[in-house]
Amino acid sequence: MSYNRASGRNRAKYMAIDVYWGSGSAYCWRVLLALEYKRLAYTSHLLQFSRQEHKSPQILALNFRGRVPIVRDGDYVIFESLAILYYLDLKYPEPPIFGRTPEEAGVIMRVICEYQSYTEPHLTKLVETFFAPGPRVSPDGLAAAMHVVASEARSIEARLARSDWVVGESFSAADIVIYPALRVLLRALAKPAARELSTRFLPLAANYPALERWIARVEALPGYDRTFPPHWR
Repeated sequence: MSYNRASGRNRAKYMAIDVYWGSGSAYCWRVLLALEYKRLAYTSHLLQFSRQEHKSPQILALNFRGRVPIVRDGDYVIFESLAILYYLDLKYPEPPIFGRTPEEAGVIMRVICEYQSYTEPHLTKLVETFFAPGPRVSPDGLAAAMHVVASEARSIEARLARSDWVVGESFSAADIVIYPALRVLLRALAKPAARELSTRFLPLAANYPALERWIARVEALPGYDRTFPPHWR
């Protein structure tokens, strides 16, 4: 499936961006959020994971690893979501997602690195277990992963209690990286098999009220609806 998204002053200037992605991938969702926030024109190519379309010759020619997201901007091809975000911000700097000063950029990247190092491996373990249940992780292992994720969420909660966005007063790459992962986690925790474990995290309104308000702010951004995973509707 493909469609063209173009708006505002960027419509005439930038018409060459193609994005290849899959529904429900937090990494793909990052790129869509960035494109919409920057109001860039792009053509969306939604691939079906169930049909292994991300392993097709066409996609392997763009990314030999057979993984998405992939962005093709004219003759330039880039993959890996964080690299794509960085590229988009340098190529199309307004509005910025990595800050306006070196200091702000440093904090944004530090928060992203903290998430990737200390939270993401445990969050991924939970998500993969409840979307594809199997004997890979013991109950104790899942409990330990949930403990880490809940603890790291408290640090984000503390940030959001002081400002509207994860870093400073503007939507940034830190929000773009963390939001999709949290939404995928919440969907996983809604599975019946996760009911007992989910009580360590939910309800958000009671345990993480600032986090819940931040989710609502992200979802109120212009263009957000176009980024929402189609198969979740």
